[in-house]
Amino acid sequence: MIGSLSAPALAAGLLAGFVGFASSFAVVLQGLSAMGASPAQAASGLMALSIAMGLCGIVLSLWRRMPISVAWSTPGGALLAASALPAGGFAEAVGAFLIAGALILLAGLWRPLGRAVAAIPPPLANAMLAGVLLGLCLAPVRALAEAPLPGLAILLGWALVARVNRLLAVPAAVLIAVVAIAMTVTLPSGLLAAAGPAPVLVMPRFSLAALIGIALPLFLVTMASQNIPGMAVLTVNGYRPAPGPLFAATGLFTLAAAPFGGHAVNLAAITAALCASPEADPDPRRRWQAAVVAGLVYVAFGLLAGMATRFVGAAPPILIQAVAGLALLGAFAGALQTALAVPETREAAVITFLVTASGLTILGISGAFWGLLGGGAMLLLHRRRG
Repeated sequence: MIGSLSAPALAAGLLAGFVGFASSFAVVLQGLSAMGASPAQAASGLMALSIAMGLCGIVLSLWRRMPISVAWSTPGGALLAASALPAGGFAEAVGAFLIAGALILLAGLWRPLGRAVAAIPPPLANAMLAGVLLGLCLAPVRALAEAPLPGLAILLGWALVARVNRLLAVPAAVLIAVVAIAMTVTLPSGLLAAAGPAPVLVMPRFSLAALIGIALPLFLVTMASQNIPGMAVLTVNGYRPAPGPLFAATGLFTLAAAPFGGHAVNLAAITAALCASPEADPDPRRRWQAAVVAGLVYVAFGLLAGMATRFVGAAPPILIQAVAGLALLGAFAGALQTALAVPETREAAVITFLVTASGLTILGISGAFWGLLGGGAMLLLHRRRG
């Protein structure tokens, strides 16, 4: 492949890998920390996810000779950040990650489950996603009050770069945050020494509360907002692989990453558009090379996850949350727009959104499940009444 690698494919792959990691790794770290992960466990999870999604994208692209980009579940990370700490700590969260991976695998192998996920009304699925994302999307505003100068610099940098190239806006905000943190915070000693991989194996615990409150919402969010849109991006660009094997592959790599702290691996959407578009190569038969390059970049970033995690751990949390919130604004706007687009389902979608965003926790089960349940009940009631 290297000998015949085209320059456009190389450029698109490098950009996709950088954007895919830099624009959302803060979301992943926030989610893992909220689940009770120690800094070492969070670094291990980030490493496992980066390597898993890189290898999965490489394998699928080489196998299908299509630009099949793979990413971690950014909405899933936001879901974890908005969920209550499991009673059994991070070990219980890892058990939920394993269940979510098994469900993704099953959705790829067993068509009725895949069809059942696709049958969830899009307004409710998007309302749940919007409710999950709301908390982090408010972080840039909170940063202006808690850390005015760096918060304003991050916001201005993001806004100015977005006027030129929206795709590079969040990576620019990340770079500004890195500079601000380096100038104002005493960094931990041995930062470079911590760059190497340090996998931490976590023995999982399983509970009904984590199954309902973490695993099921994580599975639904990953399928509805990542895997299915990822297939749509490939279709729009003229590629029509069978979805089942691709979903099953992401489920397998999720299962491989979960014991080391990774929450979910799935088909990419934004970076898939980078690799599958004509800009990656005029010849559609050669664009798979861009996805392979992006996969190699993810693996390289995964090997540096320890350093990234220690650096983030030394920073004021609000700055990291602000960057994460900026990364999720587009997803939040799209989810909210879709959730409220149909008048007949608008009331049910609003209920789903409000319950999810409230942070309600009952019996250890997070608001995402109760929001979907409440919205579904309202939708059924509306249809019976009609």
